[in-house]
Amino acid sequence: MALKSRLSALGVGLVAASLALTACSSGKKTGGSDESGSASGGTLVVAKVFDLKSVDPGHMYELTGMIADKAMYDTLVTYEGGNVKEAVPLLADMTVSDDAKTYTFKIKDGRTFSSGNPVTADDVLFSLQRVQGMKGTPAFLLDGLSFEKADDSTVVVSSKEAAPGVPAIMANPAMGILDSKVVKENGGTTGTDDKAESWLNKNSAGSGPYTLSSMDVASQVTMELNPKYDGPADPTYDKVVMQNTPASTQKINVEGGQAQLALDLSASQTKSADKSKVTVAESASAQMIFLFANQNKSVSPVTASPEFAEAMRLGVDYKALLDMAGNGAVQATGVVPSILGGAVPENGAAKQDLDGAKKALKASGYKGEKIQLNYPSDISVNGVDFNQLAQKLQVQLKEIGINADLAPAPVATELDKYRNGKEQIGLWYYGPDYPDASSYTAYGPGELMGLRAGWAEGADDEVTKAATAANQTVGDSRDEGYVAFGEALNEGGPFVPLFQPGNNLLHANTLTNVDYNPIWTVDVASLGKK
Repeated sequence: MALKSRLSALGVGLVAASLALTACSSGKKTGGSDESGSASGGTLVVAKVFDLKSVDPGHMYELTGMIADKAMYDTLVTYEGGNVKEAVPLLADMTVSDDAKTYTFKIKDGRTFSSGNPVTADDVLFSLQRVQGMKGTPAFLLDGLSFEKADDSTVVVSSKEAAPGVPAIMANPAMGILDSKVVKENGGTTGTDDKAESWLNKNSAGSGPYTLSSMDVASQVTMELNPKYDGPADPTYDKVVMQNTPASTQKINVEGGQAQLALDLSASQTKSADKSKVTVAESASAQMIFLFANQNKSVSPVTASPEFAEAMRLGVDYKALLDMAGNGAVQATGVVPSILGGAVPENGAAKQDLDGAKKALKASGYKGEKIQLNYPSDISVNGVDFNQLAQKLQVQLKEIGINADLAPAPVATELDKYRNGKEQIGLWYYGPDYPDASSYTAYGPGELMGLRAGWAEGADDEVTKAATAANQTVGDSRDEGYVAFGEALNEGGPFVPLFQPGNNLLHANTLTNVDYNPIWTVDVASLGKK
């Protein structure tokens, strides 16, 4: 197939064949409402820097919208907590064909929308075809897929080629299942003439634990418990309020009790937190920061040498970079992040070897000429400032003999040069559009990320074969295939994976079950309190 990926603007566990996923355990909220901190009830306030444009699943593809839609719209499958290595059922049980081309979803008995209407195959078909047909931001995720109703409770998702990323795609809140009867009554269609977005930005039509009470894209989203909810979650809070809050004041708000959870703090910002009042949940993020050496000789005959990339790989001081990145950060062992299945094991990570780096640099034919190190100057990723990172890398490369001239530019300017494969050495980051190792074969020769590094189709047959084999593997050996791809890429590719920045969620000590998820950040319906 080509599950075509737009990837992020700056950068993109399948179960065994025919294995029906078993249901999540179910429990129901029975507690009352109490703002002060009893076992259940009350209001959860989440501090977040808004990037909100819409909460209509078919138009939504920003982090703030992901959090809200995860709470309001159940998807066919989901992930539990921070574990994104295996999808589990939510609205439906799933079976997979041996060739990973056909996925059958059987809707669970008794599931209903907040309107009281039952969830049916017609609703699933409408919801997925609407995302695809409206051609909104998340539509690219469904490229190459077709949908068919098998019976009133069964939908079949098909692809002409192996599509191992389907479970991860179906878990994305953009694939939240809508009440088709209600949405159609309010202008919904499965084409570009759909007019339901404005209604869905004031109301919700899902089967999730919460319903939309009000939304202002610049200030606040308020959600309340869905009285008709009959799914497996057992939400603690009667109301969830997401407030648009500058990162500079989020810590103060949580420490002062005005919020219970802050989502945008760097490791350095959380260092001074009052641990008698708050806790910092630290973990590696799904973002991966990397260098690359352009393989196109017309861009740079120097960096196009495979030995030049090897010199960079051996010359980097990874430990020093982690110290700069702060708590939660881990070294990237390959392009696939450690939190996903198919990541290269920790013992396969690159290690600094200055003598080896200098030897590889000499073999590349490099004569000490100036090489531009391009990067976006106006961004930080999970608190990692790219200007500081580039300066540190410049010093490290100088130690092995590479004279790198820093060439910063605003991301709006540099992005075109990056996408068009015109950077000599690039410093960028990559976040997955869906948490599955199959999205990382974009780093292969002739693929989207490969081309950004000037790596043309046919440049490395071993990497290409490894990517193809991994994408066609299902079952228990699937992760092994992507590990082999990552190892081949480390061995001969132009990319130097550096580290995964830390993700630091600061929360009140009374809040429990705070698990980072790379798609929706946190599942507010799973948060509890002491």
